[in-house]
Amino acid sequence: MRSAASRRRFLQGVAAGLSAAVLPDLVRGSLAQAQSATHPPPKPAARLNPHAVDEPVAIEVNARPLPSFDIRDRGHRRFGALEYRSGLILTSPFPGFGGLSALRLDPKGERFIAVSDQGSWFTGRIVYHGREMVGLDDVEAAPLLAADGRPITATRRWYDSESLALDGSFVYVGLERVNQVLRYDFAEGFTRSRGEVVPLPPAAHKLPLNKGLEGLVFVPKGLPLAGTLIAFSERGLDASGNLIAFLVGGKTPGQFSVRRTENFDISDAVLLRSGDLLILERKFSLFGGVGIRIRRIPLSQVAPGALIDGPAIFHADLGNEIDNMEGIDAHVTAEGETVVTMISDDNFSLIQRNLLLQFTLVE
Repeated sequence: MRSAASRRRFLQGVAAGLSAAVLPDLVRGSLAQAQSATHPPPKPAARLNPHAVDEPVAIEVNARPLPSFDIRDRGHRRFGALEYRSGLILTSPFPGFGGLSALRLDPKGERFIAVSDQGSWFTGRIVYHGREMVGLDDVEAAPLLAADGRPITATRRWYDSESLALDGSFVYVGLERVNQVLRYDFAEGFTRSRGEVVPLPPAAHKLPLNKGLEGLVFVPKGLPLAGTLIAFSERGLDASGNLIAFLVGGKTPGQFSVRRTENFDISDAVLLRSGDLLILERKFSLFGGVGIRIRRIPLSQVAPGALIDGPAIFHADLGNEIDNMEGIDAHVTAEGETVVTMISDDNFSLIQRNLLLQFTLVE
């Protein structure tokens, strides 16, 4: 196993290159979890082909705990507005496991839906010991299906499934490279349901290659913009150099911008029960290496034509246990704590990692 220092050097090299170039049980009453996961229906017999059209495949996922988040100070627990709870390094003998780009959890933070950027679903359950994550169980993999029932990677060679949002039994998946959104009704077969293309504004299809749709949030009833799908671009820039985002459906569809600062790009977002957005961002640079941050922005700022901004509540770099952090979600515990969960995309690289991290949001 390579050292953390060698991994940091590798990621800095990657950064230099980049800079150069569920659902019957889905929670409906929790505003923090308009995006949430579900308990699957009874399992059919597993098939060996992970790209089978009609059946998912049960897989083994191993988990190694990360007792601390700060590599330089193992006793350090508080990072801005977040307090570290636990983390896992995830591996699997299943060759298709990896590239985890987005996840959504159920209200208890147990059941999850995740997508890989290679066009695959992963569903299962996080196992806890007390408040700490200790592993994953009941994990299944299946291909994302197109309207014709074939895997999207075979039908149209669509990859880069990067984002998730949930609305009741409906699951929205954002495809970054082709700037499309597919909608699945999990009441019609769970991960075997077929995706329908969601109409998007013409400007969404003009986003730059591999810097397009990266984050999705669905706004539930009881909040401003209820019934709207919010789609964030990774680095689609407006005339002022700010990050482009779209309001899809709802009563006030349109386009708005997120102020871009310090060369950060958007990798995902989640809507809290309070009505605030948490936007996960990352950056890569030759001299600064890899960094991530989370900004908190009131949903009330969001409107067609708006430029939204908010304070950074969390920062981390290669002195912390991070990787290519691409997904964020939040749930509220029985004790009333808001737990923020992040997941990383290992790009199917031997030196990168699939990390699952949890923090308590300190209000």
